[in-house]
Amino acid sequence: MEWTLGGIAAIIAALAFAYLVVRLAALLGRASTILDETAASLRTTSENVQPTLKGLTDTVTLTNDQLTRVDTITSSVSTMTTNASALTSVAAATVGSPLIKVAAFSYGVRTAVSGLKKAR
Repeated sequence: MEWTLGGIAAIIAALAFAYLVVRLAALLGRASTILDETAASLRTTSENVQPTLKGLTDTVTLTNDQLTRVDTITSSVSTMTTNASALTSVAAATVGSPLIKVAAFSYGVRTAVSGLKKAR
C-alpha cells in the first residue's frame, strides 16, 4: 500500500474534522449544562417572586383601605372646620355689633363728660 500525498492529506483532514466534531460536542455539552442551570435558577426565582408579589399586592390593598379611611376623616374635619367658621361668623355678627355700639356710646359719653369738665 502506497501512501500518496492525496491520501495523507485526506487522513489529516479526516482527523482534523473528527477533532473539531469532538470539540464541538464538548462545547454543546457545556452549553446544555449552562442552559439547564439557568432554567433551574429561573424556576427558583419565579417561585420566590410570586409570594413576594402577592404580599406586595396585599400591602397595596391595605394601604388603599387606610387611605380611604383617612380621606373620610379629612372630609369630616373639613366639614367641621366649615361649620366652626360659620358659627364664628354668626357669633361675631350677633355679639360684635352690639359691643361695638356700646363701645362707641361709652366713648361718646366719656368725651361729653370730659368736655363738660373742661368747660367748668
